[in-house]
Amino acid sequence: MNSADKVGPQALPELQAKVERILAESRRQGATACEVSVSMEQGLSTSIRRGEVETVEFNRDQGFGITLYLGQRKGSASTSATGEDAIRETVAAALAIAKHASEDDCAGLPDAALMPSELPELDLYHPWSITPEQAIERALECEAAAFAADPRIKNADGTSLNSHQGCRVYGNSHGFIGGYASTRHSLSCVMIAEGEGQMQRDYWYDVSRQGEALADPQSIGRRASERAVSRLGARPVPTCEVPVLFAAELATGLFGHFIAAITGGNLYRHTSFLEGTLGQQLFPEWLSLDERPRIPRALGSAAFDADGLATYAKHFVENGRLLRYALGTYSGRKLNMPSTANAGGVHNLFVSHGEEDLAALIRRMGRGLLVTELMGQGLNLVTGDYSRGAGGFWVENGEIQFPVQEVTIAGNLRDMFRQVVAVGSDLETRSNIRTGSVLIERMTVAGS
Repeated sequence: MNSADKVGPQALPELQAKVERILAESRRQGATACEVSVSMEQGLSTSIRRGEVETVEFNRDQGFGITLYLGQRKGSASTSATGEDAIRETVAAALAIAKHASEDDCAGLPDAALMPSELPELDLYHPWSITPEQAIERALECEAAAFAADPRIKNADGTSLNSHQGCRVYGNSHGFIGGYASTRHSLSCVMIAEGEGQMQRDYWYDVSRQGEALADPQSIGRRASERAVSRLGARPVPTCEVPVLFAAELATGLFGHFIAAITGGNLYRHTSFLEGTLGQQLFPEWLSLDERPRIPRALGSAAFDADGLATYAKHFVENGRLLRYALGTYSGRKLNMPSTANAGGVHNLFVSHGEEDLAALIRRMGRGLLVTELMGQGLNLVTGDYSRGAGGFWVENGEIQFPVQEVTIAGNLRDMFRQVVAVGSDLETRSNIRTGSVLIERMTVAGS
C-alpha cells in the first residue's frame, strides 16, 4: 500500500473535526444529547489456490453512526457518506426515530466523570508496507511449503494474506472526543490431505498488530499440512463419558460463552443461565479470569469502551468466584449496577493457568478425547446446555492413539466450568481471550 494513502494517526484530526461538526448539527436540530462514532479504514486482501492467484482486493471505507436523545427517547442512524448533506440528513433521520421512540428511563449518555481525561498510547498502529506482489509471494511460499511437507497433501482450499489499518474517533455531547489508529495483519492456510480412503481438511494461521511479527509463511504452511495429514484414518468412537481436553484455540470459545452469559444484555433480558450468580463459586478455586485492556500492541486493547468510558483492569472471576458482570452503561442501568466499561465487549481476557503444556495435559487425562475441531453452534445460553459436533484424537494411557471424527460432545456449561481440571501453559496468543488448553473432568461423547 502506498504510504501516502495510509489511514492512520494523520487522519485523526480530520475525523475529530467531523465528530465536532456532527455533534454541533445534532444540537442545532434539537437533540438534548448525542454520541457519534466516525471511522475510516482500508485493507489489502490476497488469496491463492494451487499456485494461482484467486483474488487481490483493496478496500477503503468510511462512515459514521450517531445516536441522539430527545430526553429519554433514543434514535440511531448511520451512513457511509460523510459530506455535509449526509451529516444533516443522517442527524435528521436519527431525530425522526427518536421522536417516535418510547421513553426509556435507562437511555442517555453515561456519567461525564467516567470519561477518560487522557488517553494512553497503546501502540496499536503498525502499518505494513507490503505490495500486492509481495503479499502474493508470501501466500505462494506458504502454500508451497504445505505441499512440500507431505506427499499426502493433494489439494489446497485457499491461502490468504490480509493487511488492515484504520482509525476511529468517538465523541459525545459531554465534550469527550477520543480516537485511535490500529492495524491487524494475518496469514492463513487451508490444506487437504488424502489417504487411507479419506480426504481430510485442516488449517493454520497467525494474526498480529505487526505484519513483520507474523510467523513465517513456511511454518504456517507446514503446520496446516501436518494438521491435515494427522486427521487421516479418523473414525468415530463408541458413546461414552470421559474427560475432554479442548485445544487452546478452541478453549477460547468456552470462555467466550462464559463472557456472553455474564454480559448485561443477556442478563437483563433474562436469557442467560448465569443470571443471579454474582458472588457464587462457578469455577474451581484456583481459576481466575481478569481483563487487562491497556496492554500495548495486544489485539484486544482499548483505552475506552463503546460508550466512551475509560477502560480499566479488573477481575471477573477470582478464586473461582464471580465478582462482577460485564456491563455497559445501558445494561448497567437496567440492572441497577454501575457500568464496568465493557460496552462492546471485554478487552484482553486472561485465564489463569498451570505449568503443564498440551502433552502433559494429555498424559494427565489418561483416557479421553482431545478436541481440535468444533462444528455447529449447539449452545443454549438460557439453560447452558452445550452440544457440538467435534473432531480430534482419542487418547489412551496418556498417549494419542488415533484421529476421531463424527462425534458429538455434550454437557452443561455450569457443570463444565465447575469441572475444569486444568488450564495448560500453551497459551493462545491470537485471540482477545488468552487461555491454554482446558481439561474438563467429564463430558458425554456420542459416537457410533
